[in-house]
Amino acid sequence: MLNQERVVIENVTPELNNGDFFIKRVLNENVNVAVDVIGDGHDIVQASIQYKHESDSKWTETRMQHVENDSWIGTFKVEKQGYYTYKILGWTDYALNWQHGTIRKIDDQQKVLSELLEGREYLELIKNKANTEEKIYIEQLSDIFKNESTYNEAISEVKSDKLHDLFYKYPSKGLMATYKELKVYVDREKARFSTWYEFFPRSASEKEGVHGTFKDCERLLPRIAEMGFDILYFPPIHPIGEVNRKGKNNTTEALKNDVGSPWGIGSKDGGHTSVHKELGTLTDFKSLIKKAKKLDIEIAMDYALQAAPDHPWVEEFPEFFKWRPDGTVQYAENPPKKYQDIQPIYFDTKKWKEMWKELLATAMFWVEECDIRVFRVDNPHTKPFHFWGWLIGEIKNKYPDVLFLSEAFTKPKVMQQLAKQGFTQSYTYFTWRNSKHELIEYINELTTTDQKEYFRPNFWPNTPDINPYHLQGANEAMHIIKYSLASTLSSNTGIYGPVFEQMVSDAMPGKEEYLDSEKYQLRYWNWEVKNKLTTLITSINRIRKENTALQQTSNIKFCHIENDQLIGFYKYDDDKTNELLIIISLDPYYSQQGNIQLPLNELGVHHGHNIEVHDLITKSSYHWNNEWNYVELHPAMPMHIFKIKK
Repeated sequence: MLNQERVVIENVTPELNNGDFFIKRVLNENVNVAVDVIGDGHDIVQASIQYKHESDSKWTETRMQHVENDSWIGTFKVEKQGYYTYKILGWTDYALNWQHGTIRKIDDQQKVLSELLEGREYLELIKNKANTEEKIYIEQLSDIFKNESTYNEAISEVKSDKLHDLFYKYPSKGLMATYKELKVYVDREKARFSTWYEFFPRSASEKEGVHGTFKDCERLLPRIAEMGFDILYFPPIHPIGEVNRKGKNNTTEALKNDVGSPWGIGSKDGGHTSVHKELGTLTDFKSLIKKAKKLDIEIAMDYALQAAPDHPWVEEFPEFFKWRPDGTVQYAENPPKKYQDIQPIYFDTKKWKEMWKELLATAMFWVEECDIRVFRVDNPHTKPFHFWGWLIGEIKNKYPDVLFLSEAFTKPKVMQQLAKQGFTQSYTYFTWRNSKHELIEYINELTTTDQKEYFRPNFWPNTPDINPYHLQGANEAMHIIKYSLASTLSSNTGIYGPVFEQMVSDAMPGKEEYLDSEKYQLRYWNWEVKNKLTTLITSINRIRKENTALQQTSNIKFCHIENDQLIGFYKYDDDKTNELLIIISLDPYYSQQGNIQLPLNELGVHHGHNIEVHDLITKSSYHWNNEWNYVELHPAMPMHIFKIKK
């Protein structure tokens, strides 16, 4: 295709899959764009970013700055939720090119009478755009450029910054090139910063052996709030299937009083838009949601697209399932795990459009009926990617506050694809990253590659499905270490409790699964337990809320410590008004010592400059004036969260 563009625009970052997917931001964050804008010859090239929110009719333009070697950078701030569109413009700037060329001739002692007359033409082109003061200046220049008697004054003005700034303000965009439109989706702040707590509502009862209710959950809300959690996530709260119901410890034969797995959704009592009758009524659930909001807690629901054999969908929509020749449906499997109590949804059905609409209506029911604004999505990687892109888009177009957490512990590119399709946050491999090398390598992958533009990690030390080997029989220090790492490395974090803070870790032999798992039975908990771990979790969560450096994930630099059992990192907010130095021992049994190298360049100080580091946990303060400083951590308190004062 022929065109007369004089510049080439390439190597745009961020850009996902050639612009097929949007990048992500939250309110009032910046979009930092880098690009190569290449012009032929020696002409002056300029570039800008134009952007607008989906509700705006006009573009806003901001200029890009040349760095070196035809590389340009620019920034714009997103101030509304929803989609922004932005594009990059590049052009040969005729007026600036004229000024630059004329100055070179003047410096070469050449007469530039003809060039001055040419300059008058460029001034005339911008006259109608200029304000009153600028118009007066333009008219003055026009006069002195045409008269030989004012030649010396004219060449002085040609070389002036004032004229340069005028031409820069009103660019002469010759043969402009435009890069394709790109998109960014803007969420509310909780997409970037959230602290999750998960428990099973049916285990909330004050009496052992009694099924918990939503009213019991209301009783526990002050405890959750006091510990500093702002999202309370429940496993599915729907009726549980009776056909092929699982017994305790995932046995295939349930006894009379076995309650089954909440993920085996649906029975004669209803399906995905009903609540388990022993938990209470829909009215009770709404009451719980309202009381949680008063404590600044949002209730997150589990969106699990699967059905028990006796789910109402099986009779109402049989085409939603794949039937075998013998009239049965193959139950769900993830070898070696088997889910005899679950029938997977058959997404290859010819009735897929009807099915997609039904599944959308299911999610919309909870959004509109109960004001649910957060979903944890079960096993999204076992459903089509484009289904999620469509469903999330449909919901957020109408309700932009809704957030989606992807529960997909699977192949990296699958997890990344789900994030590209629109999931707000994602579970990660953090649960299994334990050594210093593993942690640094993984965090750098999340924060220095293009994943930082779309993949928002949520770090969980444990889940009902995952009782990691390093926590099985682990001591108090190990639990402190894992929560310290999760909550300071990532701005989104969560725990499954009270299992975690009460350090309950009995496991199925040889498996990362809990013995007597709540997934298959009621558990009785003493919710009044307070220990060192609950105290420290509370303190860390308070520190997270008070320090903006911990309310984002990507602004991080690891510091050198010559001890593989100590990890140190510097975290900061965008304008560096809040700067933290965090040091964590990875050894739950013995004291560890080492010297940490301060990131002097990032701190903007030199060797010998005195800084104060104030420990936000212990309230101790130290004055350091060296690049290398001694630290020692004991399992009794295996971390420092230092606030830096310069």
